[in-house]
Amino acid sequence: MKPSVLSWRHALALCLFVTPLLGLAANLPFRPVATSASGMIGDQIAIFVPEGLDPAHLPHSFALLKSPTIAEPLTSTWADQPSFTCSGPEFRATFTVNKDVDLYGGGEVTGPLRRNGTLVRLWNTDNYTYAKDSGSRLYQSHPWIMGVRRDGSSFGLLFDSTWKAEMTCAETITYTTQGPAFPVIVIERPTPQGVLQALADLTGHMPLPPRWALGYQQCRYSYEPDSRVREIAETFRQKRIPCDVIWMDIDYMDGYRIFTFDGKKFPSPKALNDDLHRLGFKAVWMIDPGVKRDPGYKVFDSGTQADVWVKNSEGQTFVGSVWPGPCVFPDFTRPETRSWWSGLYRDFMAQGIDGVWNDMNEPAVFDTPDWTMPEDNWHRGGGELVPGPHRRYHNVYGMLMVAATREGILKANPDKRPFVLTRANFLGGQRYAATWTGDNASREEHIPLSIPMSLTLGLSGQPFNGPDIGGFADFAAPDVWSRWIGLGAFYPFSRGHGVKGSNDKEPWAFGEKVEKTARVALERRYRLIPYLYTVFRQTSVTGLPVMRPVFLADPKDVSLRGEDSAFTLGPDLLVVPRWAPSPRLPRGDWPEITLVEGDLQDPDQPSLRIRPGSIVALGRVVQNTTEESLDPLTLLVCPDGNGRASGDLYEDDGDGFSYQKGNYLLTTYQAETKNGQVVVTVKSTEGQRPRPVRKTVIVVVGPRATSSTESTGL
Repeated sequence: MKPSVLSWRHALALCLFVTPLLGLAANLPFRPVATSASGMIGDQIAIFVPEGLDPAHLPHSFALLKSPTIAEPLTSTWADQPSFTCSGPEFRATFTVNKDVDLYGGGEVTGPLRRNGTLVRLWNTDNYTYAKDSGSRLYQSHPWIMGVRRDGSSFGLLFDSTWKAEMTCAETITYTTQGPAFPVIVIERPTPQGVLQALADLTGHMPLPPRWALGYQQCRYSYEPDSRVREIAETFRQKRIPCDVIWMDIDYMDGYRIFTFDGKKFPSPKALNDDLHRLGFKAVWMIDPGVKRDPGYKVFDSGTQADVWVKNSEGQTFVGSVWPGPCVFPDFTRPETRSWWSGLYRDFMAQGIDGVWNDMNEPAVFDTPDWTMPEDNWHRGGGELVPGPHRRYHNVYGMLMVAATREGILKANPDKRPFVLTRANFLGGQRYAATWTGDNASREEHIPLSIPMSLTLGLSGQPFNGPDIGGFADFAAPDVWSRWIGLGAFYPFSRGHGVKGSNDKEPWAFGEKVEKTARVALERRYRLIPYLYTVFRQTSVTGLPVMRPVFLADPKDVSLRGEDSAFTLGPDLLVVPRWAPSPRLPRGDWPEITLVEGDLQDPDQPSLRIRPGSIVALGRVVQNTTEESLDPLTLLVCPDGNGRASGDLYEDDGDGFSYQKGNYLLTTYQAETKNGQVVVTVKSTEGQRPRPVRKTVIVVVGPRATSSTESTGL
């Protein structure tokens, strides 16, 4: 038996590092554990370290960018502190809050936006239609809670542990792991925005994605053969329905062997991708972690030779069934494995592939009781990662995978921004990949359910997210799909998807009425892409969500705290589904705006409203983001009560990294009302990119609305 396995079993016998199965220690009392060290690690950011951990040598943190270092003692006014307890091998942190504090976060979960009175199970789970444990555990784990007090001041709690855990949110917030002691980081800020910015500083900012990733995207499990992919792409263009991306699910592979192509159904992936590119599409292709156990298959053979596979508790290679049948799984805790995995993308991306979809990476395993690896599987670690059981590394398996994927894509295409979508992730994983909310269903109730799910992910550090529009599982009724596409135009990640065996779920599949609704919805999104891209850039800098709960517009208005139907895109646009029952909206007159013909008359299009005092940049309707949309540029101006407004427009190449060397243009526009006329000027600029020569259309909305005017100097 391998020494690492022996050492783990020794730890198990001592009950120091590995917990028994759920419930085994349920009757043991929790005893207090002292806080051995505490202090400030940043501006209004404190750390609390329980006895048993050395604050100078804390375990590796997957969530944090760097290991925290206590710079000074706690400030004299610091009040909120966690307490620690343990029960046998379980360890718990407890934080007491006033009953009038509103709680948010906890990552990818179902349920209301306001998390008070809820339970979150942190164990990444393949959860089809969210049926297991009523959606309290899904595909990602975010050990994070934000509290907002009655006066708008806020705090954040980061429980820095990857082990299997539960988190309850009530007057006492408890975080209980089936693992060893862990530190707790507490952020204090005057506003929730400040807490979210501090979270991003600690856990990393979302990289600026390529602009094409903000367009609408179409997927199915699966579009096959390649002629069907071409048919879908051509139909979008023939019907003038905007779309940027077509996705390839697992049926493009040879027997579901990753990094291969079916020679009959997809004989030339490079030719297919070239054809998609000529039509203005990008192509995203799926890669799962399970590698078919098949001697003679190059990926299996090279991985076996490099000894990269996860082991079972006896030190033998673990084998579990997924789509290809019996599979082995890369041990991403090993630096050598991550390097091997990254290298597999060189030839794959050379086929003209634009983005990669990492799915099934909880990891999902079909022939085990809980559809994942046994908790006593063994990861060998390396570098900063110590050897340990799967229970320790399960929640970060997907994060380690997408980090290696992103690195491989970047090496293959160093002049392009990588785009990776992942199903499984962990707090801080926004550094590597966007995400979607997994296998939802084509059900009426999953439409409103999707809004707090996306908002909660944004409040947990993952801004680039969205659900499967129209619902993945089940057959979609025309009215359900129609309402969903109207809303779906405003998710940060906007992708339609459908399961194998269900009805077609493309925009034209439900008849002319629904097709028209889809066209209007997506034309609205494409007019907004200049604004959306500006918000994404702001998010990459500040860490604030793209899709925001309305309480962020006025954190002191407690009536907004539970609103999870209406939301804002960035700070300036308010999205209100017309089916929302009496939504609570921010104070002030946010005028309703129209972007394309028919958007006000269609009940499946949410009402779109603009914040008084803002300027929002719009483009013209285009069919994809490769087309020039900012000639003319439209500035939608909504003066406040003093007749003033301001707003930003960010421009760069849309891909690549020249913006990091100054090749961008950030323009701040301002408007003032003089003699009854609204005058718009450039207040300031940033970046070295020249201002394009183009026509600018100024449209004033609200009580001071005037006729549209044009300018060539903006």
